Amino acid sequence: MILINLLPYREEKRKRRKNAFFVGLGVAAAVGAGVVVAALLLLQQLTSEQQRRNQYLGSEISRLEVQIKDIANLRSEIESLKARQKAVEDLQTDRNTPVHLLNELARLVPEGIYLTAIRQADKVVNLTGIAQTNERVSELLRNLSRNSEWLEKPELVETKVANLTANTRDQKRLFEFSMRVTMKAPAAEPGAAPGAALPASAAKP
Repeated sequence: MILINLLPYREEKRKRRKNAFFVGLGVAAAVGAGVVVAALLLLQQLTSEQQRRNQYLGSEISRLEVQIKDIANLRSEIESLKARQKAVEDLQTDRNTPVHLLNELARLVPEGIYLTAIRQADKVVNLTGIAQTNERVSELLRNLSRNSEWLEKPELVETKVANLTANTRDQKRLFEFSMRVTMKAPAAEPGAAPGAALPASAAKP
């Protein structure tokens, strides 16, 4: 028996293809939407994770800033303590400076020289006095430049003849001089006693 299909099969076939196309399109759209949603979720998760990292880094940076500020304060306090210690040491040194100065002058001033004035301004000491000869002044300069532990850089400012009358019948030809010298801090303080007396050749300042 022969069966003959009298239905419009071409339209039916076209309809099936059309339905398959729309089904495929819907599946593709669903897959695309799923991919987009998954990408959005992944991006949101990564963003949240990065935000957490940023918050952690921010908190650590804040903690480090506090520590750095504390370190800066400690350094400032240390520098202040060092400055105070140096000030105390300078005061201690300055307190003993006149004693060392007088001891050095008593030791270095040769015979034939009489000091009439000693003036100190900071580290510079000005000496004025009377010498029997210019050779005595030169000897004093040599002693100050070579043999002193507390004095250095002696410089002769002036020397001139000073005629002083000892009495009405006797007149001596002497030399009036002035010089400057610089105080220094030696590596080790000399062992001279603070109360050492000056010899007769050095006058009291």
